Amino acid sequence: MPGRPAAAGPPAGHAAPAGPAGPPAGPGGPAPVPDGGPLTGRAPGIMPFNGPAEELPEGGTVDLLEAREHSGVDAVLDALDRELVGLAPVKTRIREIAALLLVDAQRARFGLVAARPNLHMCFTGGPGTGKTTVALRMAELLKRLGYSRRGHLVAVTREELVGQYVGHTAPKTREVLKRAMGGVLFIDEAYYLYRAENERDYGQEAIEILLQVMENQREDLVVILAGYKDRMDTFFQSNPGMSSRIAHHIDFPDYSLDELASIGALMVAEAGYRLSPAAEATFREYLARRRAQPRFSNARSVRNALERARLRHAGRVLSGAPTAVTRDDLMRLEPEDFLASRVFQAPPAPSNPPAPSGPQTASDQPAPSGPPTASDQPAPSGPSVEARPAAP
Repeated sequence: MPGRPAAAGPPAGHAAPAGPAGPPAGPGGPAPVPDGGPLTGRAPGIMPFNGPAEELPEGGTVDLLEAREHSGVDAVLDALDRELVGLAPVKTRIREIAALLLVDAQRARFGLVAARPNLHMCFTGGPGTGKTTVALRMAELLKRLGYSRRGHLVAVTREELVGQYVGHTAPKTREVLKRAMGGVLFIDEAYYLYRAENERDYGQEAIEILLQVMENQREDLVVILAGYKDRMDTFFQSNPGMSSRIAHHIDFPDYSLDELASIGALMVAEAGYRLSPAAEATFREYLARRRAQPRFSNARSVRNALERARLRHAGRVLSGAPTAVTRDDLMRLEPEDFLASRVFQAPPAPSNPPAPSGPQTASDQPAPSGPPTASDQPAPSGPSVEARPAAP
């Protein structure tokens, strides 16, 4: 299902089984992994590369296709294609990163040693655009290519990093970092770590600890920051040290109407339902209206809409006659399962509202009037549709 990733790597707090001996992660050459102290929770050793690792002579050759197949990177990239509709620029960037790491590993076999690439990232975009899914797959990708010991993802927000009183933030932040070592730390809505308007806020302490670890222990931890693009830009302006440590800025665009419809079709099929031909048109109209309203969350809103449609379908089938139903009756969603949503109670947003063509004439001006008469008063009603949040 789009936006619902499979688990990647072992759960936090559990180490992955040790791989075969070989060169260290990345092309940095055979050097022992430094002891990271209380943050890492690991013993010194060699980080193995997951793939063919024998050294090659200067005049030798390496089969890149064989190395790629041996690494299993294509399985991760294919899973990303299945799980997420669209997002072509994002997938292209992930493939480029995978290619860089694979080639660097093969360069190391010829003794072409280069510094380990900076892999800290920033994912920007609206909610429901697949940022967490990509982060999970990135963690798995790094493990398969030998740039991560454990390949797990630890996802946190400000609440898990920042304390409420003096001396509380540092232990919380260090505990999260200890859990994330050997994998990927994903900080959602990272801009909430910094609150310039509150001089007594402890978020800056968490940022300083993160900066130190991102620089000094980047061989054993990849940090991915995520959030809205404009807010992340403001966050980086206020914290230039954090901005300078991010190598990959990847923007996740909102889904188009066609992509949303495709996501919905995949979700419907995965849940064991189907849309009748009329319901397909109604669902598409629902998406067109909903994405023009506030608090639209891309794939999450699609999922919520289908959950509500399933509720209405169940009520409709259960209360209908005859009581004997077929397998198709239990699978088929109809237009009425979507039309009951409040989304259809609001008029659709005009795509191109007409602009005034020139100065108003006397006939264009509203006629002056005194106090409104009874006929001028609007009919009493409940809260306006525009004032209520649209429900899926």
